[in-house]
Amino acid sequence: MRKSLISLAAIGLLATATMTACDSGSDPSDNGGSTTTGSSGGGTGGTNGIGVVLPDTTTDRWATADAKYLKSAFDAKKIPSRIVNAEGDREQFKRLAGELLDSGVKVLIIANLDSASGKAVIDDAKAHNVPVIDYDRLTLNGGADYYVSFDNELVGKLQAQHLKTCLGKKNVENPLVAELNGSPTDNNATLFKTGYDSVLQPLYDSATFTKGPDQWVPDWKEDEAREIFSQMLGQYPNIDGVLSANDGIANAIIEVLKAKKLNGKVPVTGQDASLDALQHILMGDQCMTVFKETKLEADAAAELAIGLYNDVKPQIAGKLKDPESGAYVPFRQVEPKAITIDNIGDVVASGAVDVAELCDGSYAGKCRKAKLID
Repeated sequence: MRKSLISLAAIGLLATATMTACDSGSDPSDNGGSTTTGSSGGGTGGTNGIGVVLPDTTTDRWATADAKYLKSAFDAKKIPSRIVNAEGDREQFKRLAGELLDSGVKVLIIANLDSASGKAVIDDAKAHNVPVIDYDRLTLNGGADYYVSFDNELVGKLQAQHLKTCLGKKNVENPLVAELNGSPTDNNATLFKTGYDSVLQPLYDSATFTKGPDQWVPDWKEDEAREIFSQMLGQYPNIDGVLSANDGIANAIIEVLKAKKLNGKVPVTGQDASLDALQHILMGDQCMTVFKETKLEADAAAELAIGLYNDVKPQIAGKLKDPESGAYVPFRQVEPKAITIDNIGDVVASGAVDVAELCDGSYAGKCRKAKLID
C-alpha cells in the first residue's frame, strides 16, 4: 500500500446516492438479542452540518479518496460539513471528534483507529444527542447508530479462493500456506480472517493444504509485516503461498520474497487494489487483490448522513451483530470484487487509478499485454 504525505485539514462537504440494504444477521426479536440504542432518527442535538473523522494519512484511501468523495457528495446537496483526519493518533481522534460535536454538527461519521477510542467518541456523541455512523470499521461495543462497510467476510473468502486457484496453477502438491492477518485491534481484520479461514481450514483438515505460520500484524504496519514474514520464511523456507490480509502487508512480503528471489514463485494475496498491488499483479508478483471501490462506500455513507441531517430516519433492513455487545447495528453493506490480471482493467475503468501512472516506465509492456494501453 503506497504511503502518502498528504495531511487533510478540515473541509466542507455533502451528497446523494442509491442505497440498498442486505441482511447480515439474525433479527434480534427472533433471538432475544439486544438492539442498538443511541440517537438515531430525527431531532438530533446539532444544527451545524455533518462531521467526519478519518483515521490516518499513511493509507492512500484515507489520505485522499474518502474525503474527496464525501466532500463531493455533501457539496452536491449544499450541506455544510467538516472532514478532519486524526493522522494515526488515537487521542487526536477523540479530540477532533469532540471539537466537531462541540461545534454543533448534526451527524457524525467516524472511521475508528481502534474500538476504545471509537467508543469514547460515540459516547460523547450520545451525550450531544448526535447520531454516529461507523464508517468502514465497526466500533466493537461502541453502540453506533449505523454501520456502512463492505462485506468483509466475503473479502476474506475471495482472497482464499484465489490463493487456491493460484497455487493450483503452479501445480503445488499439499502447499504450505502462511497467513499474515491484519491488526488485532481492527474488527475488519477479524472478519477478513473469518472469511479466508472458512475456505482454508477445510483444506488444512483434509491435508489438501498444510497450515503454516499464522500471525497478526500490529496496526497493519508494513515494517512489522516485513519483520514477521522474514522470521516466518527463516523458520519455514518452503512456504508455498501467503494469505496476506491487505496490499500493504503484501508489499512487505513481496520485498522479502524478492530478496530471496522467490517473488512470482510464491503467490501472495492482498486487498485494496492499491497502485503498488496492481503493479505487482502486472509483474506476476502478487496473485490478486480485492477492489473495494471507495466511492461506493462513501456514497452510501453520505446518503445515510444526508437523510439524518434532513431528519429522515433511514429504513435499513440489513443488520450486523456486534460480537462484543450482542447489539444489532443497522448495516449498509457494499460488495467487494476480486481483481486478477484478467480483470485489472476494471479498476482502471472505475477511475480509481490513473492508467498513465499505473503503466509508467517498466510497466508499459505488461500493461500492453493486459490491454490497458495501446
